[in-house]
Amino acid sequence: MVNQVSEYPAEQTFQYQHSLPPLPVPSLEGSLAKYLDAVRPFSTEEEYQVTAAVVKRFGEGIGKDLHQKLLQRARTRRNWLEEWWLDAAYLELRYPSQLNVNFGGPAPYLEHCWPPTEGVQLQRTSISMWHTLQYWDLLRTERLDPHKAGNVVLDMDQFRMLFCTCKIPGVTKDTIINYFKTESEGPCPSHVVVMCKGRFFSFDAVCDGYILTPPELLRYSGRQLTHVKQCCEGEPAGDGVAALTSEERTRWAKAREYLIGIDPANKTILEIIQSSLFVVSLDDAKPYATAENYTPVTREALTGDPTIRWGDKSYNSLSFADGTFGSNCDHAPYDAMVLVTHCYYVDQQLKATDGRWKGSETVRPMPLPEELVFTVDDRVRSDVAHAKQQYFETTQDLQVVCYAFTSFGKAAIKQRKLHPDTFIQLALQLAYYRQHGRLGSCYETAMTRRFYHGRTETMRPCTLEAQNWCHTMLLPAASVSVRRKALLLAFNKHNKLMAEAQNGKGFDRHLLGLYLIAKEEGLPMPDLFTDPLYSKSGGGGNFTLSTSLVGYTTVLGAVAPMVHHGYGFFYRIGDDRIVASCTAWKSSPETDAEALFQNLVSSLHEMLHLATTAQL
Repeated sequence: MVNQVSEYPAEQTFQYQHSLPPLPVPSLEGSLAKYLDAVRPFSTEEEYQVTAAVVKRFGEGIGKDLHQKLLQRARTRRNWLEEWWLDAAYLELRYPSQLNVNFGGPAPYLEHCWPPTEGVQLQRTSISMWHTLQYWDLLRTERLDPHKAGNVVLDMDQFRMLFCTCKIPGVTKDTIINYFKTESEGPCPSHVVVMCKGRFFSFDAVCDGYILTPPELLRYSGRQLTHVKQCCEGEPAGDGVAALTSEERTRWAKAREYLIGIDPANKTILEIIQSSLFVVSLDDAKPYATAENYTPVTREALTGDPTIRWGDKSYNSLSFADGTFGSNCDHAPYDAMVLVTHCYYVDQQLKATDGRWKGSETVRPMPLPEELVFTVDDRVRSDVAHAKQQYFETTQDLQVVCYAFTSFGKAAIKQRKLHPDTFIQLALQLAYYRQHGRLGSCYETAMTRRFYHGRTETMRPCTLEAQNWCHTMLLPAASVSVRRKALLLAFNKHNKLMAEAQNGKGFDRHLLGLYLIAKEEGLPMPDLFTDPLYSKSGGGGNFTLSTSLVGYTTVLGAVAPMVHHGYGFFYRIGDDRIVASCTAWKSSPETDAEALFQNLVSSLHEMLHLATTAQL
């Protein structure tokens, strides 16, 4: 899914939105059979028989009724899941979004034209901002070609959510507000908010119909970024109101209501931040990451200063004092592939220009950035202090490791006629099995964008076939041919399940729909959802391994674990390298992200050796 851009595209970005097929409802029998298959690796024979009986009763009884109601819902909606998913997965959650929901990650520029360098923060930020604004313009003018999988058109709706989008906290449920419009739809906000040392500044990124150039964004007569930095240097830090966005959602909602209540001007400031194209954070941190060790910059992206990022914003661009970059994004409005596609575009542009601005140095007259100053009192200061304290306590508990595995990559794996993503997923299963002595319930993101407003489905890599292969690999007496056979069976099962999930034939979202209908109608909760194997196998968001391939580009992300005793695992696959981020909670005595990564390295080597030996 590389960015195809043309001056006069044959196809407009959003032109196929109305012709996409609706999200299908899988058959009840098919979903229940797949569910039973998925719980098998986590059960004894006795436990499995109990669950099989529960599933049989469900399928013949209440499940049938719920399924019919789901089919009825699907007749009146092009995506029966969309509203439910947004609410259940994001908007109704009450724990803090930052760390628990948001994703973040390093920018790839340090690998080539922008290694860590002192004294270039603002210059590089101006160039990065300019490319980001160009991407916004591509979406505004619909010059980004629609994504396709082969000849199948994919949904592009999430790209509307990258800019001018923000989550608003509610006492019981949040909402998403989106101000983005294409040119044909009308005017769209064009201002950017820059945050520095707990303070907010805003300026319009467009002047007389033209996007500001890097020289205009940067310097001369103390303009824009330079002005912001000069205002903040040597001065006391601001009130850090942004830290409130890292709070528990209900607390933040009440703090926001109070903030608006003490001065109506505060509401105006909030609206300026919420409607801005994106937020730029000028951060004093110096992660000094390298192309082999991304850990410092990934940690900063995920757990950095809460007073200089707006946690509810769809895109926070993080600019560090050592000239490196990262991002932190709210997950509710879109999935990571939107940010990956955007960041890859910026990376490609930077590579093509060697990270330099080669255009005009002329600077047009324009107003200085406006500082946005909240009216605060002792209660607001107390709320900010509480938010910062709970945030820092949580961030100190998060273990983050992020390294490049450079022994081989996609090229070597494909040479052995194996699917690179499946290769890494099975290596991860083996790594976890070796470290913990058992399999880990695992979630892998499957994309459902071939359907109208499709987002994701759960693909469960922890299959019986994967379990058997892991067990075989740890048997000293097992021959190469036996191990190879077990590996291929695990590969084939994984590839089959992934294809089904992407084609709307997964089972996790289907079961969620049945669960939500029962809940909405006030029915007794069916036994299927209270059965111990449901949560033990990962159901209800209890996956020990929360994983996602972020693609075959240069862009990587990171997330916190889904459960306290689990891991967050994102990875990207290059031709000659695999870069992975792994997170765990330090307070869990069971987990160790560093050990899991090292076990993954061993697994990757073993698997390639096995695939190579079998070819001889």
